[in-house]
Amino acid sequence: MRHFGDGRDWFFEKRFGLMVHWGIYSVGARHEQELQRMKTPVSVYEEYARRFDPVRFDPAQWLDMAQEAGMEYLVFTTKHHDGFCMWDTAQTTYNVMHTPYGRDVVGLLAEECHKRDFPLVLYYSVVDWHHPAYPNLGRHHEIETDVSKHDPAAYLAFLKAQIRELCSNYGTIHGIWWDMNVPGFDDPEIHAMIRQLQPYAVINNRGFGEGDFSTPERNFEARPDAAFTTPTEACDSVGVNSWGFRENEDYHTVHYLKAKIAEYIGRGGNFILNAGPRSDGTFPDEARRIFAEVGKWYRRVSPALTAPPCGGNVEAPGLLYTGKGEELNVVVLKLPGSSTLRLPPLKIAPSEAFLRNDGTFVKSTLEPIVYLSAAGPCLRLTELPVDSWGNDVPVFTLKFPGASFENREKTGAGDALKNAGSCAQG
Repeated sequence: MRHFGDGRDWFFEKRFGLMVHWGIYSVGARHEQELQRMKTPVSVYEEYARRFDPVRFDPAQWLDMAQEAGMEYLVFTTKHHDGFCMWDTAQTTYNVMHTPYGRDVVGLLAEECHKRDFPLVLYYSVVDWHHPAYPNLGRHHEIETDVSKHDPAAYLAFLKAQIRELCSNYGTIHGIWWDMNVPGFDDPEIHAMIRQLQPYAVINNRGFGEGDFSTPERNFEARPDAAFTTPTEACDSVGVNSWGFRENEDYHTVHYLKAKIAEYIGRGGNFILNAGPRSDGTFPDEARRIFAEVGKWYRRVSPALTAPPCGGNVEAPGLLYTGKGEELNVVVLKLPGSSTLRLPPLKIAPSEAFLRNDGTFVKSTLEPIVYLSAAGPCLRLTELPVDSWGNDVPVFTLKFPGASFENREKTGAGDALKNAGSCAQG
């Protein structure tokens, strides 16, 4: 799981990324799928292109924000379902060059990413509400357009020409992030072309074939203590209602987002956190605040989250284990109801234990769990300031001299740790 065996391995090294949904829908400030969900007339919606002028767009500020949050790559929407293109494409005039702004947004982002060696992944929606040849039949994420103009072969030729542009005109890119292949188009030549033109590019599983990794979204549910068995990149947005900019947005709590990031990265996956800029090119203040608070936490705990995931811990729900070298990490997804955190699978004491969030050392003891009959010794972290944690997700690191938590077959700490499972290969 942990390698592709070629230049695409960057995906397993850079685990936390920024996703950005940006297009002319930011002018309406309602939703990135406004045209379909709000039933806005096409003539009204397409007028947004004549008002799109992001004079405050600064790619350097975007990447500064991302790097301060601990993010290490960018996924950007080149074309969403509305069909509007954020680059200088020769395939349609429905693009950013035909707006008051008149500059190639993808090119500007690519230039800044190259300066910083910051991987750029390009999102592309297969669904297209603007191109007459796309078979819009009113299925999910579709509108209804003139059937007499539908021509799937012509649309695929258009799509391939656009992907060739994106893979040819912006230097090295690190991925194609497909979305919504609603008709189930199948054309192996598309991925073959991407592989030939961009050997470092990873490809997700929402387009043409399985791709390199899966993309659970939003309220994806699975066993929170189970390591991913295939490459996975989960995604969520700071906004509850929309991925693009929405004027009256409800925002997720910082604790909610920290827990999601901890769960998916701690299980061996990647996580991309999305926000939608305003039509002037700047991010909402609330999104920037969330990124800043998440970043302070993530930079401190990321060594533990990105360590290899360990096996099941059914005796201690709400916890997630990772391990590397002599360190075992405990990610607390659900805060304990007391000042003591019990770790039933662990029956030996660490040489030291500390809270990565602030670096403070914590007290540990070995005592039986008294309400369980025939219960043996259990490691406990005690005198914890649980009431002061607020919206934090605590991550503890425990050190066991002589142990090795990087081997799938053995923990290296003897029988006492076997019940904690074994760590996945790094």
